[in-house]
Amino acid sequence: MQEVNINIKFQSLNLSELNTQEQALVLACKNASANAYAPYSQFQVGASLLISDDEILLGNNQENAAFPSGLCAERVALFQFGARNDKKYIKAIAICAQTGGNFTDEFIVPCGGCLQVMSEYQSLQKEKIRVILYKGDDEIMLGEGIENFLPLQFTLKNKGRK
Repeated sequence: MQEVNINIKFQSLNLSELNTQEQALVLACKNASANAYAPYSQFQVGASLLISDDEILLGNNQENAAFPSGLCAERVALFQFGARNDKKYIKAIAICAQTGGNFTDEFIVPCGGCLQVMSEYQSLQKEKIRVILYKGDDEIMLGEGIENFLPLQFTLKNKGRK
């Protein structure tokens, strides 16, 4: 038996250490979370995408009384990007959450479904997506590429396609 180790890498930063463009991305994410439709959980998640033309696209979680008909913030933003089909690529995604008007004390990591969708876009565009997680006190966790969050990804390669 051979043991295999998987390495993941993150940076721990303060919001002020991000470049101006990424600080704006985090602010957009925070604003998006305030507009989430979360009447059942009261857990408001925001996501913002920085795409290759420097436009920022927003998403927030959308709950529904008919569970599981809602959708995560990350997929709302990613599917909006995909619906445009305009041959651009995603440079970064910022994700944050708040409840009761306060941002979380812990980093909110995307669920497996959202990570798989991010993995698909990253695989298609052949450019790493920077993942910026925000929590209260302006703390940031930064990962270069989805593989740091989902090290064993299911991609087109698994289906015999490149």
